[in-house]
Amino acid sequence: MFQDVMGMFCVHPKTRLEGTVVETKRKIKGTAILMKKNVLDFDDIGASFLDRVYEFFGKGVSIQLIGTAHADPVNGLQGKLGKVAYLEKWMTTFTKLTAGETSFTIAFDWDQDMGVPGAFIIRNYHHSQFYLKTVTLEDVPGHGRVHFVCNSWVYPAHRYKYNRVFFSNKTYLPCQTPESLCQYREEELINLRGNGKGQLKEWDRVYDYAYYNDLGSPDDGPKYARPVLGGSEKYPYPRRGRTGRKPTKKDPNSESRLPLLSLDIYVPRDERFGHIKFSDFIAYALKSLVQVLLPEISSLCDKTINEFDSFEDVLNLYEGGIKLPNGHTVSKIRDRIPWELLKELVRNDGERFLKFPVPDVIKVDKSAWRTDEEFGREMLAGVNPVIISRLQAFPPASNLNPKVYGNQNSAITREHIEGSMNGLSVDEALKKNKLFILDHHDALMPYLRCINSTTTKTYATRTLLLLQEDGSLKPLAIELSLPHAQGDHHGAVSKVFTPAEHGVEGTVWQLAKAYAAVNDSGYHQLISHWLNTHAIIEPFVIATNRQLSVLHPIHKLLHPHFRDTMNINALARQILINAGGLLERTVFPAQYAMELSAVLYKDWVFTEQALPADLLKRGVAVPDSSCPHGLRLLIEDYPYAVDGLEIWSAIETWVNEYCAYYYPMDDLIQGDTELQSWWHELQNVGHGDKKNKSWWPEMQTRAELVQTCTIIIWVASALHAAVNFGQYPYAGYLPNRPTLSRRFMPEPGTAEYTELESNPEAAFLKTITPQLQTLLGVSLIEILSRHSTDEIYLGQRDTKEWTSDAEPLAAFERFRKRLVEIENRITEMNNDKRWKNRFGLVNVPYSLLYPNTSDYSREGGLTGKGIPNSISI
Repeated sequence: MFQDVMGMFCVHPKTRLEGTVVETKRKIKGTAILMKKNVLDFDDIGASFLDRVYEFFGKGVSIQLIGTAHADPVNGLQGKLGKVAYLEKWMTTFTKLTAGETSFTIAFDWDQDMGVPGAFIIRNYHHSQFYLKTVTLEDVPGHGRVHFVCNSWVYPAHRYKYNRVFFSNKTYLPCQTPESLCQYREEELINLRGNGKGQLKEWDRVYDYAYYNDLGSPDDGPKYARPVLGGSEKYPYPRRGRTGRKPTKKDPNSESRLPLLSLDIYVPRDERFGHIKFSDFIAYALKSLVQVLLPEISSLCDKTINEFDSFEDVLNLYEGGIKLPNGHTVSKIRDRIPWELLKELVRNDGERFLKFPVPDVIKVDKSAWRTDEEFGREMLAGVNPVIISRLQAFPPASNLNPKVYGNQNSAITREHIEGSMNGLSVDEALKKNKLFILDHHDALMPYLRCINSTTTKTYATRTLLLLQEDGSLKPLAIELSLPHAQGDHHGAVSKVFTPAEHGVEGTVWQLAKAYAAVNDSGYHQLISHWLNTHAIIEPFVIATNRQLSVLHPIHKLLHPHFRDTMNINALARQILINAGGLLERTVFPAQYAMELSAVLYKDWVFTEQALPADLLKRGVAVPDSSCPHGLRLLIEDYPYAVDGLEIWSAIETWVNEYCAYYYPMDDLIQGDTELQSWWHELQNVGHGDKKNKSWWPEMQTRAELVQTCTIIIWVASALHAAVNFGQYPYAGYLPNRPTLSRRFMPEPGTAEYTELESNPEAAFLKTITPQLQTLLGVSLIEILSRHSTDEIYLGQRDTKEWTSDAEPLAAFERFRKRLVEIENRITEMNNDKRWKNRFGLVNVPYSLLYPNTSDYSREGGLTGKGIPNSISI
């Protein structure tokens, strides 16, 4: 009797609240925001109709909430499951064919004793997939609003062998996860790792590793065979995402390739470009299809096939384009490629072909790029400002093994340079930190014999510069070196050239600068850009998704900085860095390009990717506790370093505040099983050829975690922005940044030297990148330099509710405000004429590290400013 009476007041099924009996079961209203497939995929317009048919037969989209209150023995100690509910009014909700989001309501029966919903299971019984953006629950009893950030493609349920689970935006360390969610958390990571078998399909959500064994096409003949990069001492390399395609017939260690123009390379579906980004990419990528039209384009050249006859011919690419001579040529081209694609290449008047935007470097002054001052300035504020270093001993010495390569030390003497050093001696300049060097000698010399066996004819270069009182760099000498004809062990054969302005000597000096620029252009594309940003970040993307749950704070911190990286890298392997691809056609190492990058990866050290460490290593800064960032720049007017240190400091402060919230004690880092697995996998698998422990933080303290995450974010955002988005502004005009040299420096008494005297423009243009490769190269870097209209910049997130924790949100807002202050400071410095290197004679303000945090910064295009969160192009 007593138990029966008391049962009326038990928590289940009723609760007594201030004398009122309240039902514990109630309805929770929810909203799901998604994008239907037919909105995004015009080759499947019928998707919407078929989905409505499936709805009619009761095959809708269901969601089942998972409680966090306690583990349910009936459900294998997982969270107790709520009653299945379905998205409402799918059949009657109108969806535009243009891209847009659709909102669906859903109502759940919920029992309060299940606690707050911490996750949900979704099942798609439709014909086609959809993109689930968010699910939001309103008025959850005892809690209020619960938000789920999904941002994922949900395929029909039969495509999965497991439940699709999404978690709320609550953040948990593994040891703090509610017991009811632990198994879901672990199983989701297992699903994302896959089993390492079979060819992966678009609906697979597998993040796994592979070597770079997909660049060559050995079945097409020895000309297209390439070595496997990664997994060997000879050719170490970061890992890329696995696709599981079958091996080639002639080489079982090489993976077969897709057809040339196919863009359907496997990456996990959620890593693919969004619909806006994909549309932007396709629109601009059409111009790179000129490689299909090479025979037709060659017939359009004026006097000499594949040559620019004058600088005026080069300028016509931007001011007039190439004129199509007759309708017959148009018809020939149209036969090779559909008109729908060709019309992107042919401009509005229908007569001019391949007209490009005017690069910034020639917008104001068409000849300032040729000055020595601009040549030196671009080492500090151009597209590759990360190589220049301080000369600390004279003459410059080589680190190449003398037993193999003989004497590779510089042939530059004091007599070559002291007459141009404003009265300083070499010793005085060294003592006053006034001598700097752009040194590509050691990187290229071991491969130069192979490279010059192709159509390339180039040198390994050293360029010496003097820091002047006005902050500019004055070139003093350029050394051009070749391997000895009798063998490498005989050392280098070098010639030294010094500045001259007039006559044949002035033309020779311009050519010497061009050879140095060719070296720098190739090193920039292969190492500074591709290897040190794109390639080295991909293993971090893979490991983060395999080992860190979406509930993990470090996953939430890093995930925005991985957006689109796997996709753009996969496209690069398909059309850019593959055998016979755009990079091999346009950059001087040709078929040895990727092999060379693998050899140089041997020198890559993770901790040296931190900007302060890099500046110290290059000797362009020294420790100084009295300076704001603990460093004193030896070139005060060094725009990349000045702006970069501000950005680095802002990222580091943000990361430190964020990590301090979740890891108040180092013990939590040491005991974080997911974090430790992530770090172990990165060192031993993702960058498995770089296992030397001294190269990596130990990941035992918060300081090491902050250092690691700051480096990752810096590389993926600011470093990539600095070496990518200046490509078209500076290298869109190829004479300023040539990528190839086709003949050696002319010798007196030769026909080439006579031409140098009589027609210096023609001689110069016959030496550097030819016309067809220029068209290819400019097409490529125009694509790479464009911001997408849906870009998300540093200091922004794709949703304001990326976490439910208030303090990290407040810290992120402080980070955003700090970036706004940096923007204002950059603008002020660019307007201050004291800082000559910030704009130079070409009058191009340095804005590559301008954050662009405004919510209205969606203009896209060749803006030359803005730091995207990730390596997304």
